[in-house]
Amino acid sequence: MNDKSELLSQLKIDRSAAPARSGGSPAKYLVAGVVVALMGLGGGYYMTTADEVTEDTSAAPSTASSTANDNASSSAVADAKPAPRAVPASDSILNASGYITARRMATVSAEVMGLITDVAVEEGMTVTEGQVLAKLDDTIPSVDLRLAEAQVHVLDARLEGAMANLAEAKRVLKRASELKTNDFSSEASVSRAQAEVDSLGASITGIRADIEVAQLGAQRQRERLADHTIRAPFDGVVTVKNAQPGEIVSPSSAGGGFTRTGICTIVDMTSLEIEVDVNEAYIGRVFQGQKVEAQLDAYPDWKIPASVIAIIPTADRAKATVRVRISIDTEDTRILPDMGVKVAFMKA
Repeated sequence: MNDKSELLSQLKIDRSAAPARSGGSPAKYLVAGVVVALMGLGGGYYMTTADEVTEDTSAAPSTASSTANDNASSSAVADAKPAPRAVPASDSILNASGYITARRMATVSAEVMGLITDVAVEEGMTVTEGQVLAKLDDTIPSVDLRLAEAQVHVLDARLEGAMANLAEAKRVLKRASELKTNDFSSEASVSRAQAEVDSLGASITGIRADIEVAQLGAQRQRERLADHTIRAPFDGVVTVKNAQPGEIVSPSSAGGGFTRTGICTIVDMTSLEIEVDVNEAYIGRVFQGQKVEAQLDAYPDWKIPASVIAIIPTADRAKATVRVRISIDTEDTRILPDMGVKVAFMKA
């Protein structure tokens, strides 16, 4: 027994001379192994020092402290997240959807049936009022106009001849009257001269009436000739081109599918507005002049200022809606006819 105690004393480590360590040393594990071996051999003594117990148990509090610090850090990060912002309240009292429409839109056609010889427009072209859009074959109306003008010239020549005859007849009447005064001529001569003057005067009146009729005929032929040139009725943009040179155009559907009824479609972009259908249960929230915010489906982030033009005084029985016209308070090339749009009616 004494020998074992001496052996254990020799294996004991002097901690006053050993450097401080944060964790367990290899010598500790060697001592523990020797103790276990001695206990197995002779049921010896399990010995340890107070310092070793202090070292071994100090590791657990360190780990717990580290875990606590990590939890505290995570809690601080969580607390540092910004609070959600409050969403501002909307000033709209009613939302609806509709489409962009044009108040001035026309499919331009010809007033007469004819063969198209030239089309001077394309889609997207800007045109002005009176600009030539297309031309029809005008051979026959041109000939008719020249014929009417020739008839006017013929009547003018007849009028000049009748005027000359009238002047001569008046001179004859004057001479006959002078001779009758001096008893050198009979009453019959004076009567015949007077009758000739009256007849020529009536003839001149008829010729002048014929000239007026011929002039009106020429004017009609001139207008018919002008009908073979199709012009823009107002300023706008060509959105659809319906015909090509070589086709037949007619103001009405005739000749089957080979006859065009229009040359092109023109839209006045300054007349664009919004039309929406509002449920009749909420139409009381809408009034004329009300401010509106419109958003095109194509540009959802763009808020367009608008205002109510009119509430159409009739309801759609099938849909239980009332149509509302809304003016667009700005002009922009991005706004196109038939675009979908959503509107928000604002509070007064």
